[in-house]
Amino acid sequence: MKRGFHKRVSFGTNIGLSPGDATTLAKLSTPEKIQDFVSALDINREKNGDTCQSVVQTLKNGYAHCIEGALVSACALWMAGSPPLLMDMQAEGDDDHVIALFRAHGHWGAISKSKHAWLRWRDPIYRTLRELALSYFHGYVNEDRKTLRTYSASFDLRRFSAEQWVTPPDASCWDVAETIDGFRHYHLMTLRQSRRLRSCDYLEMRADQLREYRI
Repeated sequence: MKRGFHKRVSFGTNIGLSPGDATTLAKLSTPEKIQDFVSALDINREKNGDTCQSVVQTLKNGYAHCIEGALVSACALWMAGSPPLLMDMQAEGDDDHVIALFRAHGHWGAISKSKHAWLRWRDPIYRTLRELALSYFHGYVNEDRKTLRTYSASFDLRRFSAEQWVTPPDASCWDVAETIDGFRHYHLMTLRQSRRLRSCDYLEMRADQLREYRI
């Protein structure tokens, strides 16, 4: 079900957003517009320690890292009439990455906030979540190692009340992050396959240094 602008604003206020925040997200009527919005947010450098900001806190501060951008994206998708779905990807000796999922004509795409050039938006051309996760594999590196190992099933944020991730009283949503981290994950490869992965070469490592933000 797709909602018109005024219905998106009304839905946003019904889940606790201020009229201003609801209007901001209601303008993001397509996944492409949502991606442009989260890409324009500054990166969250977490200067005072790890954070997991709520949607409202991210909009207030104007910066986000991956899961915070994914929560904002999922909220905007929900307001537009799509389910608020996330997927977590886990790596070996590297950071996890969380993306917001959407579907178009039966295929999966993703909205993503990342400082890395290769871990961002995915067009809706993937038949399965495994295909989508594999599209991140060769860009998911740490020095000369390819580190991506697992991906989660799609996680519907409606498992939580909006007060737990859109407008929590303490402005953070660690319970949501921990639940997603512990949600069912699938291996992308066998242990034998992981041992045979080729190290990244010099050009690949140079390409990995192409980042929008320095932290």
